[in-house]
Amino acid sequence: MTSKFTILLIILFCCIACQAQLNPYSYSSQKSIHSKNGSVVCAHPLASKVGINILKQGGNAIDASIAVQLALAVVYPGAGNIGGGGFMVAHLNNGKNIALDFREKAPSKAYRDMYLDSAGNPVQNLSLDGHLAVGVPGTVAGLFKAAKYGKLSFKKLIQPAIDLAEKGFVITQSEADNLNSAKENFIRLNTKPSAFVKSTAWKKGDTLVQKDLANTLKRIRDYGQKGFYEGETAKLIVEEMQRGKGLISYDDLKNYSAAERKVMDFNYKGYRILTMPLPSSGGIILQQLLKMIEHRNIAALKFNSPLSIQLITEAERRAYADRAKFLGDPDFVQVPVDTLTSDFYLSQRMKDFVSGKAGNSKDVQAGNLKESFQTTHLSVVDKYGNAVSVTTTLNAHYGSKTVVGGAGFLLNNEMDDFSVKPGVPNLYGAVGNEQNSIAPNKRMLSSMAPTIILKNGQPYIVVGTPGGTTIPTSVFQTTINLLEFNLSAENAVNKPKFHHQWLPDEIWTEPGFDTSVISSLQQMGYKVKPVKSYRRIELITIKNKQIISVADKNGDDDAEGY
Repeated sequence: MTSKFTILLIILFCCIACQAQLNPYSYSSQKSIHSKNGSVVCAHPLASKVGINILKQGGNAIDASIAVQLALAVVYPGAGNIGGGGFMVAHLNNGKNIALDFREKAPSKAYRDMYLDSAGNPVQNLSLDGHLAVGVPGTVAGLFKAAKYGKLSFKKLIQPAIDLAEKGFVITQSEADNLNSAKENFIRLNTKPSAFVKSTAWKKGDTLVQKDLANTLKRIRDYGQKGFYEGETAKLIVEEMQRGKGLISYDDLKNYSAAERKVMDFNYKGYRILTMPLPSSGGIILQQLLKMIEHRNIAALKFNSPLSIQLITEAERRAYADRAKFLGDPDFVQVPVDTLTSDFYLSQRMKDFVSGKAGNSKDVQAGNLKESFQTTHLSVVDKYGNAVSVTTTLNAHYGSKTVVGGAGFLLNNEMDDFSVKPGVPNLYGAVGNEQNSIAPNKRMLSSMAPTIILKNGQPYIVVGTPGGTTIPTSVFQTTINLLEFNLSAENAVNKPKFHHQWLPDEIWTEPGFDTSVISSLQQMGYKVKPVKSYRRIELITIKNKQIISVADKNGDDDAEGY
C-alpha cells in the first residue's frame, strides 16, 4: 500500500513539475532548440509550452497539437481561434497518413452575388468586416475529429487554455500594438463589449483576461463538440448574427462536420511529400512547383541567385494561373487534380520557359486541359514517431473583428476567400472564377499547406506557415532550401523569401533581399516590389534521431523541445 502511495506521489510531483514550466506572467520566445524526445513550434511561447507539457505527460503529437490550438485561441487572438477553421496533415507511427479538413463553410443562406451592389460591382469590405463576412466555424469540429488519434482525454487537453483565459496572461509588445491598432474596428464592428477593448491603450506586460472565452471553453470541455455547435454557445453565436445581420443559423452550426480527406502524397527525388488536398490549393501548388523544377538541377543555380529565382518565379506564375481557373471545393466542383499534377502536363507548362528572360502573365495563362495574411501554423513531433502539421486561420488579422457577445471569441472573415466576382481579387490579390464562387454549405478555397516530408519512411521535415497566398511559395522555398541548397534549418526558415502569384505580375521580396539580385531580375524584365515579411515558418527537422526545431524570427514565435 505504501509503495503504491509513493508511486502516486511521484507521478503527481512529475505532473506538477511539468506544469510549473508554464508561467503566463513571465515568459519569452526561444527561436531554436535541439531535442531528442519531442518538439512543438508555434506562434506563441505559452502555447508551445502547453504542447510540450502534454508530450511530457505521455500525450502524443496529436494530443499536443489539439492543446496548442486551444491555447493559441486564447493567447494569440489575431489568428489562433475557435471561430475559424483550418487543415491538419499527420503521419502516425503505424504508417497511417491523415488529412483533416475543418475549413469553414458558407452559411446555408449565402448566395453567389451576396457582396455585389445593384450594378454588379463588389461592395468594399462587405466580405471582410463584420457579421456578413463570417463562414461557419470548423476548428472545434476539427479538434474532435483529430482527438480519436490521441491518447489523452479532451478534458486534459483543453484545461490549460481554460486556465489561460480565466486567470489571464501578460501580453507582448506586438500583441499590445495589434490590439491598439484594431481598437476602432472592434468598437465599430461589435454589438457588445469585449475583452479586447479597454479605455486606455494596451501596453506590454498588461494582463489579458477572457472570462467569456473561458466559459465557452468550459462548455466544450463538459459537453464536447455539442458544447460549441449546440446549446448555449450556439445560442450566443446565432444571437450575435441576428444583431449584426449575419447569416449563420442554428442548423448551420449543428450540421457542420469536419472531413477526412485523402492526403496528397507524391515523390520528389526520393523524398515522400505529404500535404493538404483541396479545398486547400496549397498542396496542389506545392506539388506543381516541385515537379516543375525537379529535372532542372536547381541546386547548380545556387540559393537566391537571379537564375534560381527566375526559375522559381516562372513555376509560381504557372501554378497560380492554374489556381485561378481550375481550383475549388471538390465537394461542389470537378477539379482535374490528376492532370494538373501529372509529369506530362507540368513539363508542357514549362516548355516556354526561357532562362534569363522574364515571362509575363498576359501570355502565361492557365494550362490547356483535356479533361489570409493572418493565419497561424504549428508543427509537432513526439518520441513515438508521430508528426503533425496544422495550419488554422481567421483569414485577416482578428478575422471579421467581430466577437461573439457573451462567448468571447473572434469570428473569421473567410467568406472573402470565395471568388466574390469572377476576375476580382480577394484580400490577398488572388483572382478566382466560378469554381470558387459562393454557394450554400460550400468550403472556400484556401492556400494553406501543412506539410510533412518523409525520408526512408520516417518523418524528416514538418513545416508550414501563415501568409495567405504566399503560404505555398514559402513552404516550397523552405523545402528546397533544405533539400536542394543544403541550408541549415535556421537559414532555411529565416533567409528572405520571394513570391509571385501570376496576378499581380510582380515579384514580392522580403526585407534583407540582395539588392544586386533585385537589379539583375529587373534587367531580365521583372517588376520587383519590396514588401514586409509575410511568413511565420514553423519548422522541425529530424536527423540522426536529433530533433532540430526553428521558430520564425518574425513575431513571438517559439520553439520548445525536450
